[in-house]
Amino acid sequence: MGQKIHPTGFRIGITEPWRSRWYAPKRTFGQLLVEDEKIRDFVKTNYGFAAISKVEIERTREEVKVILHSARPGLIIGRKGAEVDKLREELEELTSRRITVNIIEIMKPELSGQLVAEGVAQQLEKRAAFRRAMRQAVDATMAAGAKGIKIRCAGRLGGAEMHRSEVVIRGSIPLTRLSANIDYGFAEARCTYGKLGVKAWIYLGPYPTKQEEAADGADA
Repeated sequence: MGQKIHPTGFRIGITEPWRSRWYAPKRTFGQLLVEDEKIRDFVKTNYGFAAISKVEIERTREEVKVILHSARPGLIIGRKGAEVDKLREELEELTSRRITVNIIEIMKPELSGQLVAEGVAQQLEKRAAFRRAMRQAVDATMAAGAKGIKIRCAGRLGGAEMHRSEVVIRGSIPLTRLSANIDYGFAEARCTYGKLGVKAWIYLGPYPTKQEEAADGADA
Protein backbone atom coordinates (compact mmCIF):
# COMPACT_ATOMS: atom_id res chain seq x y z
CA MET A 1 0.00 0.00 0.00
CA GLY A 2 1.45 3.37 -1.00
CA GLN A 3 1.36 5.91 1.84
CA LYS A 4 2.22 9.36 0.53
CA ILE A 5 2.79 12.50 2.57
CA HIS A 6 3.17 16.14 1.56
CA PRO A 7 6.97 16.78 1.49
CA THR A 8 6.62 20.23 3.05
CA GLY A 9 4.19 19.10 5.76
CA PHE A 10 6.59 16.25 6.56
CA ARG A 11 9.34 18.79 7.36
CA ILE A 12 7.29 21.61 8.95
CA GLY A 13 8.57 22.44 12.42
CA ILE A 14 11.70 20.32 11.93
CA THR A 15 13.65 21.73 9.01
CA GLU A 16 10.98 23.95 7.38
CA PRO A 17 9.40 27.04 9.00
CA TRP A 18 5.62 27.34 9.40
CA ARG A 19 3.85 29.22 6.60
CA SER A 20 1.58 30.96 9.14
CA ARG A 21 3.29 32.28 12.26
CA TRP A 22 0.96 33.47 15.03
CA TYR A 23 -0.73 32.46 18.28
CA ALA A 24 -4.43 32.76 19.13
CA PRO A 25 -6.81 31.61 21.87
CA LYS A 26 -9.04 28.64 21.13
CA ARG A 27 -12.18 30.69 20.44
CA THR A 28 -10.57 32.78 17.65
CA PHE A 29 -8.14 30.21 16.22
CA GLY A 30 -10.58 28.80 13.64
CA GLN A 31 -11.62 32.28 12.47
CA LEU A 32 -8.01 33.34 11.90
CA LEU A 33 -7.21 30.07 10.13
CA VAL A 34 -10.07 30.64 7.66
CA GLU A 35 -8.90 34.24 7.23
CA ASP A 36 -5.39 33.01 6.29
CA GLU A 37 -6.89 30.74 3.63
CA LYS A 38 -8.98 33.62 2.23
CA ILE A 39 -5.84 35.78 1.95
CA ARG A 40 -3.92 33.03 0.13
CA ASP A 41 -6.82 32.30 -2.25
CA PHE A 42 -7.28 36.00 -3.02
CA VAL A 43 -3.59 36.55 -3.76
CA LYS A 44 -3.24 33.44 -5.96
CA THR A 45 -6.49 34.16 -7.85
CA ASN A 46 -5.88 37.86 -8.53
CA TYR A 47 -2.07 38.01 -8.67
CA GLY A 48 -1.15 34.57 -10.02
CA PHE A 49 0.38 36.27 -13.08
CA ALA A 50 3.21 37.52 -10.83
CA ALA A 51 4.54 33.93 -10.34
CA ILE A 52 3.90 33.75 -6.59
CA SER A 53 5.25 30.50 -5.16
CA LYS A 54 4.54 31.00 -1.47
CA VAL A 55 2.44 33.26 0.80
CA GLU A 56 3.57 33.54 4.43
CA ILE A 57 1.48 35.24 7.11
CA GLU A 58 2.62 36.70 10.43
CA ARG A 59 0.22 38.26 12.93
CA THR A 60 0.60 40.61 15.86
CA ARG A 61 -2.18 42.09 17.95
CA GLU A 62 -2.21 45.22 15.78
CA GLU A 63 -1.57 44.05 12.21
CA VAL A 64 -1.19 41.20 9.73
CA LYS A 65 2.05 40.91 7.76
CA VAL A 66 1.68 39.15 4.37
CA ILE A 67 4.98 38.00 2.81
CA LEU A 68 4.84 37.16 -0.90
CA HIS A 69 7.61 35.15 -2.58
CA SER A 70 7.42 36.18 -6.24
CA ALA A 71 9.54 35.69 -9.36
CA ARG A 72 8.08 38.91 -10.85
CA PRO A 73 7.89 41.40 -7.96
CA GLY A 74 7.67 44.37 -10.32
CA LEU A 75 4.18 43.29 -11.44
CA ILE A 76 2.95 43.35 -7.83
CA ILE A 77 4.67 46.61 -6.89
CA GLY A 78 3.60 48.50 -10.02
CA ARG A 79 4.62 52.01 -10.97
CA LYS A 80 5.60 53.99 -7.86
CA GLY A 81 4.10 51.24 -5.70
CA ALA A 82 0.55 51.79 -6.93
CA GLU A 83 -0.26 48.09 -7.38
CA VAL A 84 1.05 47.01 -3.98
CA ASP A 85 -0.97 49.79 -2.32
CA LYS A 86 -4.05 48.54 -4.16
CA LEU A 87 -3.34 44.97 -2.99
CA ARG A 88 -2.94 46.14 0.60
CA GLU A 89 -6.25 48.03 0.47
CA GLU A 90 -8.05 45.00 -1.00
CA LEU A 91 -6.68 42.71 1.73
CA GLU A 92 -7.67 45.21 4.42
CA GLU A 93 -11.19 45.29 2.99
CA LEU A 94 -11.25 41.46 2.90
CA THR A 95 -10.06 40.97 6.48
CA SER A 96 -11.03 44.27 8.20
CA ARG A 97 -7.51 44.38 9.68
CA ARG A 98 -4.39 46.50 9.17
CA ILE A 99 -2.21 44.78 6.54
CA THR A 100 1.48 45.09 5.70
CA VAL A 101 2.68 43.55 2.43
CA ASN A 102 6.32 42.49 1.99
CA ILE A 103 7.63 41.07 -1.28
CA ILE A 104 10.65 38.75 -1.57
CA GLU A 105 12.06 38.16 -5.04
CA ILE A 106 12.74 34.59 -6.18
CA MET A 107 16.04 34.78 -8.02
CA LYS A 108 15.79 31.31 -9.65
CA PRO A 109 12.15 30.38 -10.41
CA GLU A 110 13.40 27.13 -12.00
CA LEU A 111 14.23 25.91 -8.48
CA SER A 112 10.74 26.53 -7.08
CA GLY A 113 8.55 23.41 -7.19
CA GLN A 114 5.33 25.44 -7.24
CA LEU A 115 6.44 27.65 -10.14
CA VAL A 116 7.74 24.67 -12.13
CA ALA A 117 4.41 22.85 -11.68
CA GLU A 118 2.46 25.97 -12.67
CA GLY A 119 4.70 26.46 -15.73
CA VAL A 120 4.03 22.91 -16.95
CA ALA A 121 0.29 23.34 -16.28
CA GLN A 122 0.20 26.56 -18.33
CA GLN A 123 1.87 24.80 -21.26
CA LEU A 124 -0.66 21.95 -21.05
CA GLU A 125 -3.50 24.49 -21.16
CA LYS A 126 -1.96 25.85 -24.37
CA ARG A 127 -2.16 22.30 -25.80
CA ALA A 128 1.58 21.63 -25.72
CA ALA A 129 2.69 17.99 -25.81
CA PHE A 130 2.87 16.86 -22.17
CA ARG A 131 6.11 14.86 -22.54
CA ARG A 132 7.90 17.77 -24.17
CA ALA A 133 6.63 20.24 -21.54
CA MET A 134 7.83 17.96 -18.74
CA ARG A 135 11.25 17.38 -20.33
CA GLN A 136 11.80 21.10 -20.91
CA ALA A 137 10.97 21.86 -17.25
CA VAL A 138 13.31 19.09 -16.06
CA ASP A 139 16.17 20.34 -18.25
CA ALA A 140 15.74 23.96 -17.09
CA THR A 141 15.66 22.97 -13.40
CA MET A 142 18.75 20.76 -13.62
CA ALA A 143 20.59 23.51 -15.54
CA ALA A 144 19.73 25.95 -12.70
CA GLY A 145 21.64 23.76 -10.22
CA ALA A 146 19.12 21.32 -8.71
CA LYS A 147 20.35 17.97 -7.41
CA GLY A 148 17.29 16.16 -8.73
CA ILE A 149 13.71 16.64 -9.95
CA LYS A 150 10.58 14.57 -10.40
CA ILE A 151 7.50 15.77 -12.33
CA ARG A 152 4.27 13.79 -12.43
CA CYS A 153 1.33 14.59 -14.71
CA ALA A 154 -1.97 12.76 -14.28
CA GLY A 155 -5.36 12.88 -15.97
CA ARG A 156 -6.63 12.42 -19.52
CA LEU A 157 -3.20 13.13 -20.97
CA GLY A 158 -3.37 14.19 -24.61
CA GLY A 159 -7.17 13.96 -24.47
CA ALA A 160 -7.09 10.15 -24.07
CA GLU A 161 -10.24 8.31 -23.00
CA MET A 162 -8.68 6.83 -19.85
CA HIS A 163 -6.95 8.55 -16.96
CA ARG A 164 -3.24 7.76 -16.64
CA SER A 165 -0.10 9.28 -15.22
CA GLU A 166 3.34 10.03 -16.62
CA VAL A 167 6.49 10.59 -14.54
CA VAL A 168 9.87 12.10 -15.47
CA ILE A 169 12.74 11.76 -12.97
CA ARG A 170 16.24 13.19 -13.21
CA GLY A 171 18.93 13.01 -10.52
CA SER A 172 18.29 12.11 -6.86
CA ILE A 173 14.99 12.60 -4.96
CA PRO A 174 15.41 11.43 -1.31
CA LEU A 175 11.80 12.03 -0.19
CA THR A 176 12.04 10.20 3.16
CA ARG A 177 15.17 12.00 4.41
CA LEU A 178 14.28 14.91 6.69
CA SER A 179 17.67 16.54 6.12
CA ALA A 180 16.96 16.78 2.36
CA ASN A 181 15.62 20.13 1.15
CA ILE A 182 12.73 19.11 -1.13
CA ASP A 183 10.71 21.90 -2.74
CA TYR A 184 7.25 20.61 -3.71
CA GLY A 185 4.56 22.17 -5.86
CA PHE A 186 1.15 21.25 -7.26
CA ALA A 187 -0.89 22.87 -10.03
CA GLU A 188 -3.93 22.06 -12.15
CA ALA A 189 -4.27 22.52 -15.90
CA ARG A 190 -7.87 23.22 -16.96
CA CYS A 191 -8.11 21.73 -20.43
CA THR A 192 -11.15 21.30 -22.71
CA TYR A 193 -11.25 17.56 -21.94
CA GLY A 194 -10.91 17.96 -18.14
CA LYS A 195 -8.38 18.83 -15.45
CA LEU A 196 -4.81 17.55 -15.43
CA GLY A 197 -2.82 17.48 -12.21
CA VAL A 198 0.88 18.41 -12.18
CA LYS A 199 3.19 17.70 -9.23
CA ALA A 200 6.84 18.70 -8.99
CA TRP A 201 9.50 17.64 -6.47
CA ILE A 202 12.87 19.44 -6.61
CA TYR A 203 15.86 18.34 -4.51
CA LEU A 204 17.96 21.38 -3.63
CA GLY A 205 20.57 19.51 -1.56
CA PRO A 206 20.82 19.00 2.22
CA TYR A 207 19.78 21.72 4.65
CA PRO A 208 22.79 23.59 6.08
CA THR A 209 23.90 22.41 9.52
CA LYS A 210 24.04 24.76 12.51
CA GLN A 211 27.83 24.91 12.17
CA GLU A 212 27.56 25.94 8.50
CA GLU A 213 24.93 28.58 9.33
CA ALA A 214 27.15 29.95 12.11
CA ALA A 215 30.14 30.07 9.72
CA ASP A 216 28.04 31.91 7.07
CA GLY A 217 26.90 34.41 9.71
CA ALA A 218 30.51 35.01 10.80
CA ASP A 219 31.62 35.57 7.19
CA ALA A 220 28.82 38.04 6.62
